Amino acid sequence: MARVIRVTGAWTGLLSDWLDREGLDAGPLRLALARWASRDSVPVPVWRDLLSQGLALVPGRSAPELGVGACVLPGHVGVLGYLVLASDTLGEAMLAYQRYETLFYGASLAEIEVVGDQAEMRWPPSDNELGQQADGAAIAALVTFMRRQIDQPPPPSAVSFLERVDGETARAYESFFACPVTWNDSHVRVRFPLHYLSLPMPRRDPTLRELLDRQARALVRALPEESRGSSNTDRQLQQVLLRLLSDGEPTLARAANAMHMAPRTLQRRLARHQLSWQQWLDRSREQLARQYLADPSLTLTDIALLLGFSEQSAFTRAYRRWTGKSPGKARRHQLSD
Repeated sequence: MARVIRVTGAWTGLLSDWLDREGLDAGPLRLALARWASRDSVPVPVWRDLLSQGLALVPGRSAPELGVGACVLPGHVGVLGYLVLASDTLGEAMLAYQRYETLFYGASLAEIEVVGDQAEMRWPPSDNELGQQADGAAIAALVTFMRRQIDQPPPPSAVSFLERVDGETARAYESFFACPVTWNDSHVRVRFPLHYLSLPMPRRDPTLRELLDRQARALVRALPEESRGSSNTDRQLQQVLLRLLSDGEPTLARAANAMHMAPRTLQRRLARHQLSWQQWLDRSREQLARQYLADPSLTLTDIALLLGFSEQSAFTRAYRRWTGKSPGKARRHQLSD
């Protein structure tokens, strides 16, 4: 069966911000963009047409789609952007992108492979291809996103695209990416030297900091009220749990290993709060779920993935067990208050 891809509604904000930066009125286009909320799924043909309309407003400019991509901010890629920024290294960020790409495109498309001394992220052609302008904007956004998070960012080793372009456009791409660009390739590709993967992500984004602070407060609320001290072990466990949830494997053994202790030791430390691992996991997921449900930009599927569930139905069953109501009903109640 063909994979049907879309883009998150938050992505339309990228084009809106580019119009602002260029000082373009574009009244009809802005009206069309305003129809899409950040939680919507925008069909690829619709996104391709919106982007084409915007780029047509700057005739004669070479590769204006690169300028669109260069406007990227975390909010433009929804929760995926925050998951990437929460990574410790560039390598972890690439894996987080691959793992949660479905939150952006509605499908998992990216492949990551080590090729000699290079790390390659690539995307095969899809049955409803984005087209060169949309691919160019997406890869420009990806590279810009990484450049903004790393001190003295290095350029990619190479970039590839599916289609051919004229010489002036090709030169604009090489200037933007500061590396060789290949055309008419079998995949869209971005390559980095392998050692770049260990570069630290400094988490400078203030919106990310606010999100992580809210997550930390939610996890504190998961502890019994009489034992809500903020010990170093508690803070470490909270950070480890968020990482394990994003991996989809929140087990006691993995948590203990990440904290460099034996599972029995971690069990004893949780017992000081009168909690087993499963009780701590359930209470933490419930508190995080309440926070996420209050954010209308997150779908129930997004929330399920953020909480480490393999599918929305598993999250729904768990939420009913925790609270006695469905997450959809809880969200309607929260948003109506």
